[in-house]
Amino acid sequence: MVYPMFMMVVLTFVVFLIAFRVRTGSVQRGEVSIKYYSVFQGENIPELVHKTTRHFANLFEVPVLFYVAGLLYLVLEQSGSFAIYCAWAFVATRVVHSFIHLGYNNVLHRLVAFAAGNACVLAMWISIVLNYEPGL
Repeated sequence: MVYPMFMMVVLTFVVFLIAFRVRTGSVQRGEVSIKYYSVFQGENIPELVHKTTRHFANLFEVPVLFYVAGLLYLVLEQSGSFAIYCAWAFVATRVVHSFIHLGYNNVLHRLVAFAAGNACVLAMWISIVLNYEPGL
């Protein structure tokens, strides 16, 4: 379970670096003033700046449920092949979602990847609950 969680961390930092590069580039090109980034309002910003910023923030939403589920699997010693498959599937769907969102950004394609990833996390949580034995 540690490896899929680590890969989500790697994905998060890759997207952070992309967002950072886009933001600094927008300032260097004069598209956005550095003052904008103090409160993220007050200017019309390029779509790419908004998209990368939103995508980075998105990696701290549903993935938090994934990290907690992963930790529960480890703490409760429930990790099995189902959990690992779900975890890797979630990571794969988030990588695909990132490529779509930061690339050609087809909303329907992005939705399929997003929904599939959410289904993986839900399956992980259902598995945790079904296999939980109180008092251990």
